[in-house]
Amino acid sequence: MCGICCVVSLSAHPPSTCLLEKAVLGHLRRRGPDSSQHLVKSVPHCPHHCLFSGHVLHLRGEMTPQPVEDPTSGNVFLWNGEVFDGISITSEESDTQFIFRQLCSCSSESDVLSLLSSIRGPWSFIFYQASRHYLWFGRDYFGRRSLLWQFNEELDKVLILSSVSAASDPPWWEVPASGIFRIDLQDCGTSKAVALTLHPWKYPSKENTVEEVAICDLSVISRHLPSHVALVINESHALFAPVTPLNKEIHDMPEESQRFDCTKIQADVGVLQMFLAEEHKKKIVHQFIDMLSTSVKRRVLCLVRDNDLLRGKMPGAASRKPHVAILFSGGIDSVVIATLADRHVPLEEPIDLLNVAFKLPEQNSQSISNRKPSKGKKQLPPSLECFNGNNTVTCSSLASFNVPDRITGRAGLEELRNINPSRSWNFVEINVTVEDLKEMRQKHISHLVYPLDTVLDDSIGCAVWFASRGEGLVTHQGDTRPYKSPAKVVLTGIGADEQLAGYSRHRVCFKNHGLAGLNEELEMELGRISSRNLGRDDRVIGDHGKEARFPFLDEEVVSFLNSLPVWEKANLALPRGIGEKLLLRLAAAELGLTASSVLPKRAMQFGSRIAKMENRNEKACDKCTRLQSVSVE
Repeated sequence: MCGICCVVSLSAHPPSTCLLEKAVLGHLRRRGPDSSQHLVKSVPHCPHHCLFSGHVLHLRGEMTPQPVEDPTSGNVFLWNGEVFDGISITSEESDTQFIFRQLCSCSSESDVLSLLSSIRGPWSFIFYQASRHYLWFGRDYFGRRSLLWQFNEELDKVLILSSVSAASDPPWWEVPASGIFRIDLQDCGTSKAVALTLHPWKYPSKENTVEEVAICDLSVISRHLPSHVALVINESHALFAPVTPLNKEIHDMPEESQRFDCTKIQADVGVLQMFLAEEHKKKIVHQFIDMLSTSVKRRVLCLVRDNDLLRGKMPGAASRKPHVAILFSGGIDSVVIATLADRHVPLEEPIDLLNVAFKLPEQNSQSISNRKPSKGKKQLPPSLECFNGNNTVTCSSLASFNVPDRITGRAGLEELRNINPSRSWNFVEINVTVEDLKEMRQKHISHLVYPLDTVLDDSIGCAVWFASRGEGLVTHQGDTRPYKSPAKVVLTGIGADEQLAGYSRHRVCFKNHGLAGLNEELEMELGRISSRNLGRDDRVIGDHGKEARFPFLDEEVVSFLNSLPVWEKANLALPRGIGEKLLLRLAAAELGLTASSVLPKRAMQFGSRIAKMENRNEKACDKCTRLQSVSVE
């Protein structure tokens, strides 16, 4: 993973690094702690200059500092992505070098788009094609990697592209994950105007049908563009979507899917076993498990592993260093991911389960975390304040962090231990006080959530930032000590609810509009996941020098789920804990999970209790005043 940035200038003088705001540069370096460098690209007799800035987190293959420049062609490349499939590349190769070589060999626009269409995995990129003075940039189909843009009418900074930004004027916006953008810098320099060309994603054509644009709502794309920026849609070259369209058929629902008396069904594993007794249903469940297992395998093995021993390890703890962590609430999404990760992560390597809890204000009033630190004394993080010099527990206030996700997380941990008692599972209890929340929101989180600005963005952004930091407490054989996860890869379950009807609004939609309405809702969910979730989560997790990976958004997994009729994925006539994400619950039961397979959906902001921490009567869609007040400071 990397922090990438490009400043395009039409001034007479080449740009310097001073054009990059100090805050933006700092955020980029936190994303890529292993290498940082800049490159200014100026072309004689051409009225444009580009400053490229690359910051690398090394995870696979040969370490490749960025930006990468080809001395022969003059092409320059910035890459923030992972190639998991679609292109033949070995685990020892640098995907940055590989993709750059392929781009340099492209002789036409069609070649560039064909190459990008073939990549399976998350990515954002910036590519300067020197022979044509083109600047190409964009995000993958789902927008799993952040890329922001800022336009400026002043000629010193016409356009800035960056993985992460800071609140400023003019504002930044997320680059829409609607296709690949291209700028002809030669034309821009001559006309002193910015014209964007968008090559939109399309579904591959079928027999006797024309190509259908997958995502291309011109009004949405141009909504945040300033008036001096022109946008043109170019559909003459194919940029094929990496997934199949959603199956919206609703007339073939089999009778057996409706044969249960919903008024008498309770959320119980026995009900799942009744479904699994159907041969057809069990076949689909096994196909889904195989697809998801392969997705997890790609994401836990595609990284450089070392054999470093853990220092100061506790009695009973594994000696090897963990390389993979999971955002772990104990809910069905995270427990299934952990179960499948256990299949592929080397047995001698621990897996970190990151469980975050926020302390309610009324429980804080007498706690140690509220005391003012002594002058000259370094204050410990809230998770560690209950320890003396011998790293042993000295207070009982940890019980106040027993929020719902902590309770289900511990229960999920026991299920994992039952499935594989030989694995070392590091259940990391990450405890956050209101003081720590306010401090970190102002220092880091508000700038990472930006340009999103709602109460929901604040809650999720803060929860994910603290969880992915991985700093908390781990207990082995009754011995509880401070711990900081060294894992650079963080798996998250996002994408499961959006595809398998996991949200409460899906029940409302089904009740009001039936299966046809539910299909439309699910299609919308996946279409907006880039702007609603993924850019924000990538920025937040990447701030710790870690990479977010999303097994449920693997292209093969999404295509498989898209191919199924909606009633094979969910049955919202059934009660909570069964009907939503039914297919995933059946997979969990088939994998040997019990209690976690029938846990009702609970949103992270409620399970971690951050939504109640500051005692505000707010709606999730309201603009968050806490983010706004920080942004203007």
